[in-house]
Parts: sequence; C-alpha cells; structure tokens
Amino acid sequence: MASGVDLRSIRVFRMFRLVRIFKLARYSRAIMRLHRAFVLIKEELVVFFFLTLALIFLAGVGIYYFENPVQPEVFSSVFHSLWWGVTTLTTVGYGDVYPVTAGGKVFTFFILIIGLGVVSIPAGLVASAFSKARDLEE
Repeated sequence: MASGVDLRSIRVFRMFRLVRIFKLARYSRAIMRLHRAFVLIKEELVVFFFLTLALIFLAGVGIYYFENPVQPEVFSSVFHSLWWGVTTLTTVGYGDVYPVTAGGKVFTFFILIIGLGVVSIPAGLVASAFSKARDLEE
C-alpha cells in the first residue's frame, strides 16, 4: 500500500449488503411457514436444548468416572471429557478419544442410544410443526 493505511477492515461493511437478502424472506411463503413452525415449537426446543446440555454434562462426568484412572492423559478432567460427550451424543465419535475399560464401553453404548434420541426428537418436533404450520395456512 502506498499510503500505509490498511483499509481491509472497511470490507466488513460489505457484509451489511447481505442483510438485504434477509428482507426478501418476508415475501416468501415458505420462509413464513418456517418461522411459524419454529414459533409453534419454541418452548419444546428450549426445554430439549437444556435437557441436551444436561445430558452432555452427565456424559462427560460419567466417562470421566470410568476412564480417568486408566487414561488420565485423555480424560484429564470433566471439562476435557465434555468433548467426548458432545461427539458421542451427536455422532458416533471422532475416534480421537474412546473408552478402553469395560465400564466405559458399556456407558458409551448407553450414551450412543440416548444420542439417537437427541437427534430424532427435534427432527420429529420440527416435522410435526411444519405440518401444523401448513394446516394453519389453509
């Protein structure tokens, strides 16, 4: 730069142009239906979100209890074990951290089964809400 002034931070203002796209959403029936569906199940989703946070915490504490004596470098604290809880409840894990004890493996099995509900319950709630939103439209 010849002037010595870095103007790259001004590029952030280009992002404000993208906000205009969101204004188009009010004209779309599908977007309005999506909004109405989420308004219908807002309370259920909030309760389910907090329940999921509690399950992640309990999963982290549980795996710490089972695995810390055997793998203290991997499960060094409850907070380090929370990563295992998040990946196990939402997927089948990344493979970077896994239990080696029998108790930890059985605990993991139950967490994986609960994780299926963590994904399927909100999907069912949203599908039901879309159906109700469509019925309210007609």
